[in-house]
Amino acid sequence: MRALKDEIDKIVEESSKNLLRVAPPPVRYWLLWDLLQDPSEDPRFQAAAEECKTYPPRLKLLAGLREDGTWPISYARKLAEDAGPGPPYGWTYITMLRNLDALGDSLTTKDDGHVRVAIERILSWQTKEGYIPGPWESFPLPQYNGYALRNLAVLGMGSDQRVRKIERWLLDRQRSDGGWVIPYIQDIRYFPQYKHMKMREFTRIVDEGNVPYEKDRALDDTPSCLWTTMMVVRGLVAGQVVKTDKRVVRGAEFFLDGFFKENYHATFLKEKVHWTKLKYPTYFGSGLCALDLLTFLGFGPGDERMDKPIRWLIEARSKDGFWSHSDRPHPEKDLWITEVALSILARYSRMY
Repeated sequence: MRALKDEIDKIVEESSKNLLRVAPPPVRYWLLWDLLQDPSEDPRFQAAAEECKTYPPRLKLLAGLREDGTWPISYARKLAEDAGPGPPYGWTYITMLRNLDALGDSLTTKDDGHVRVAIERILSWQTKEGYIPGPWESFPLPQYNGYALRNLAVLGMGSDQRVRKIERWLLDRQRSDGGWVIPYIQDIRYFPQYKHMKMREFTRIVDEGNVPYEKDRALDDTPSCLWTTMMVVRGLVAGQVVKTDKRVVRGAEFFLDGFFKENYHATFLKEKVHWTKLKYPTYFGSGLCALDLLTFLGFGPGDERMDKPIRWLIEARSKDGFWSHSDRPHPEKDLWITEVALSILARYSRMY
């Protein structure tokens, strides 16, 4: 084990040195945040934080955010959205989530530009049960609520009672195996009377209210969804739920036990290949996202389940010392992917 720690420390030292030399301000900020035990006094950290204020991609997103809290979407997508029930169903909400995610990574807060308006718009869609509807189905989608929770918390809304209500709604829907599923299509859908029905037909009768949802009948022996669980845990980790909370830890253990395995549900990234795809942003789940969450929650060398995933991450490093986007190299995304990989390894090494 000592040899592996020495290898990790060497990788972190060499690749971090190179990354800090070429990375944009937010990448440098988050790398130093994870590398340094007390980054606040480090002049490099202070400089990166200051430079984030004038980071061009951040300023461009803020400039494009309209006074109503939305970003423009394409004409075709706007037509499709207008033909349906309207936001939060459709691309307006998707675009808001994605852009707020990027702004949060660049140290933006609720007080910048029209960000607070965007936040209030999202929270205005909240149901009395606590979840945010949309963006695709009439029934609630836990993965998108985890995504929304993460963004709202990172932007400085974690203590808001409306945001805490999203947390409670998510925690109330945790299943006995520690994970989460998409209601209806990852549980009720498997009942004999529905399992041979085409998905379009099934969702139609669900939308019409013809499929009663009874939680105690929702096939508890069917495994939860790996990627839905990962997105929910990502939101809870960013929010106010402490990272030692047994419910969060159980959720993380669910996808740790499923690492490199095929997802049970065909409705959400079923194939095993998604574990080893390096991608950024990480919100739809991957091995990189899983390890980021797991090491943050304290899973380290003392847990033998972590060994194989960590070795995979090391082997995924390119000859130039960086990690590259799996589908095709992308200069900016590769820098973010490398930052996440190095932060994972740095945390893991400190747990020896």
